[in-house]
Amino acid sequence: MQGAVQLNILQFSLIYLLLIIVLIIMKRSKINQSKFLLVASIRMTVQLVLAGLILTYIFKNPHPIFVILYLTAMTVFSIGRVLGKNKGVNQNFKIAVGLSLALSGLFVLAFFVLAVVGENIFNPQYTIPLAGMIMGNSMTGVTLGLKTFTDSIKTQRNKIDALLNLGVTPKKILIPYVNNALETALLPTMNSMIGMGIVSLPGMMTGQILSGTLPTTAIMYQIAIMIAICTAVCLTVFCSLHFGYKTLYNKRNQIIY
Repeated sequence: MQGAVQLNILQFSLIYLLLIIVLIIMKRSKINQSKFLLVASIRMTVQLVLAGLILTYIFKNPHPIFVILYLTAMTVFSIGRVLGKNKGVNQNFKIAVGLSLALSGLFVLAFFVLAVVGENIFNPQYTIPLAGMIMGNSMTGVTLGLKTFTDSIKTQRNKIDALLNLGVTPKKILIPYVNNALETALLPTMNSMIGMGIVSLPGMMTGQILSGTLPTTAIMYQIAIMIAICTAVCLTVFCSLHFGYKTLYNKRNQIIY
């Protein structure tokens, strides 16, 4: 098998012509998100080009400090993104979310690189791309789970107050909302796993095949990373919510909204 065809600037630029189709459909459907689409496309391009330049330098000059700095930046950005989408939670809840996202993601990443792949954790070729997939999906999962939990608490406030007045403990009241939020956060990942291989060929597998990797090897990597992603999402959301919900009530069993 040959490696992926190298694209020149002209070939690469042609892909942006497809955005014209999206813009036409948006205008015809009276969807006022054209500016957002353009900004998102430009921001994506700039961010990925910068990431590509940084990774090229790191791969050519591999050093543990570069991997640590990249993982730190990735983790900090993920935490900031999640908390930025859920500004209503208290400070202790935010700490629980941040620690859960960082520790769960890094734990799954370390297990994958060290045990499954059998490489050094400071090998940027494996650690950085795998970290991106694991942390990115964990970020999305915990954002969805946290939003589901907080929205449920807000909409069910009268019911919660009534149960408190009847003497039901905050733990018994909040746990069902925690479990529901966890289920909601896991559904996108599990739905993706169900359709994978038949409905879609996932990005990691496609990328490896294009680079010349044997399909059987690419398949094994893809199965492994999907299980790792599912575990990371589950662990991150579970820890975030189970440690976080306990910050919502005091020793007198009063829920603090």
